[in-house]
Amino acid sequence: MNNNFFVAVIGAGPAGLFGARELAAQGARVAIFNRDVKAGGLAEYGIYPDKHTMKEGLRKQFRQVLDLANIDYYGNVTVGSTGDLTLDELRALGFDAVLVTAGAQGTKSLGLPGEELEGVYHAKDVVFSYNKLPPFSQKKFRFGKRCAIIGAGNVMVDVARHLLHVQNVDEVTAIVRRGPAEVNFTKDEMKHLISYLDLEEFDHEMERVRPAVEAIQQDLEIGRHKVLDSLAKADPKTANGKFHFDFLASPTGMYGENGALTKLEVEDNILTEKDGKVSAKGTGVKRTIEVDTVIFAIGDKVDESFGLPTEWNEFIKNKEPRFPVDNLTFESSVEGVFVGGWSRKASEGLVGYARKDGTNAAKAVWQYLQTKQPANASAEAVAEKMKHLGKPVILKEDIKRLEAVEAEEAKKRGLEEFKFASNEEMLQAMGFMETA
Repeated sequence: MNNNFFVAVIGAGPAGLFGARELAAQGARVAIFNRDVKAGGLAEYGIYPDKHTMKEGLRKQFRQVLDLANIDYYGNVTVGSTGDLTLDELRALGFDAVLVTAGAQGTKSLGLPGEELEGVYHAKDVVFSYNKLPPFSQKKFRFGKRCAIIGAGNVMVDVARHLLHVQNVDEVTAIVRRGPAEVNFTKDEMKHLISYLDLEEFDHEMERVRPAVEAIQQDLEIGRHKVLDSLAKADPKTANGKFHFDFLASPTGMYGENGALTKLEVEDNILTEKDGKVSAKGTGVKRTIEVDTVIFAIGDKVDESFGLPTEWNEFIKNKEPRFPVDNLTFESSVEGVFVGGWSRKASEGLVGYARKDGTNAAKAVWQYLQTKQPANASAEAVAEKMKHLGKPVILKEDIKRLEAVEAEEAKKRGLEEFKFASNEEMLQAMGFMETA
């Protein structure tokens, strides 16, 4: 096996870690660069906090990847035009290829009036905050008694659970552009929220949207089942709040007083169908809903300041790939730079998808490497460069120390798990002195 190839992987979520493992298994040396102190990405910071067994199972797999001798880890290092290193500076270290699995760090914006009001947020910020990802863990949110979430996927369900269980809000309304048959959450996720659904009100809502649903010859019962099938396995209700759906509605603006949100304006939609695809079309009829908080759960986009060309919220990919895997392209528009996971296609699936996509991206990288001679980049030179970044750079042994301290802390406090909520606390726990 040729162990002379040296590949940089940017991002240490499931796509990056399993991509790195695939390359390491082929015999390449891999250096993982991660913005966060800890590895795990969305598997660590995107899954609902009470899913301990699932999270621990994933962490175990991630530890096994980082334990591989030919994988180096550099945490607390940001790559990008405003980062510790630009993409060009990283490439100049002599890597034979770069695999970008940094996720989709941007949030989609609808460009609506009132997005700057206090009380208007993006779901990702809320999820990262309750999962204790610095610096989001320090962000203050204004969660009032009445909250609206724009979207109908699993992220909406997680955020609604957090608002009802942890923030004890009175009501959460999911504002859904299309009808009940087009919701995107899974039965498995909805079972955690369904007991908060006001069933009588849900019946009224179904009757309200019936004409629009039947106008495209769609059976209303399909939507009813999609929402209510999780009732059989519903989690018991542990708070007093209520959950509602507001279907066939698109946000058109947020309005407030003294900089704080008070109202959400929505436009009523009808449904249209073309080639089996159901779309929402505005009717021009608008109404306002009194709310204290609006959270957008409408997907993510890649970070345009990263250093790769972008188009339509994604990194531009080679449409005629030289190294396709499963008929997909993992090649960016820059020679030798590949993309995987959400960096390739934002907001697709979660851990299982990212794992497969990262592995396939690594296979594409390996095909590419077979067409060139190793540049004989030096792992020592990379380590030296990291030492001189002027900030604490986290290595594999540091992560082990941090995990031991957090496990000890959890035991002391009688908790299933404990996480430090700031980088400063994590650095302290690992024995780094504060750097000026």
